Amino acid sequence: MNSVAPVQYVAKNMRLDLRLIADMIAPGTRVLDIGCGDGTLLDHLFRTRGCDARGIEIDMAEVTRAVAHGLPVMQGDADSDLAQYPDGAFDYVVLSRTLQAVERPREVLRQMLRIGERAIVSFPNFGHWKLRWQLLWLGRMPMTPVWDRPWHETPNIHPCTIHDFFALCAEEGYEVERWLAVDEAGQRAPWRRFSGLANLFGEQGLFLLRKA
Repeated sequence: MNSVAPVQYVAKNMRLDLRLIADMIAPGTRVLDIGCGDGTLLDHLFRTRGCDARGIEIDMAEVTRAVAHGLPVMQGDADSDLAQYPDGAFDYVVLSRTLQAVERPREVLRQMLRIGERAIVSFPNFGHWKLRWQLLWLGRMPMTPVWDRPWHETPNIHPCTIHDFFALCAEEGYEVERWLAVDEAGQRAPWRRFSGLANLFGEQGLFLLRKA
């Protein structure tokens, strides 16, 4: 990994949820980033926190871009390839804005908490008031800066709300160590302690999980 200088990403230019995820990860830990894209988070964790960070990504163009910058990324599918990793291989397993795009989100979460001590998950909140308003008044699938593709082009097949995710964690017996509801402009929602308001006003949810 040191033989090729990785692309230099500036933390302030990172996507909001990636900056918040990085803040949740302890220095010097083993991290797997699922759906890592071009490796922005991996590079940040390696340079600033000394993590043994690696990723898998389904898009071969993104894999090629990451590898060209010296980042340890391999092509893989969250729905089928996590079973190949041994139990407890990582301290953190990250899934950022990908949960809604996998075929079997419940199984993906189970695999994440099998191969990692903790899982960090971020996802766009389908319960946000702007989406509710568009569905109610326009009667059409909503589009926002977060949900930015028309229904016939989106990769999202399992949209969920913050309430939905809390319910799934309870069903599966996962402990929510930390959670945040945030907006796309970069503000942490002040109502994060109240899940009802967070579900209405938070544009995305961010959760740090472990097995109870």
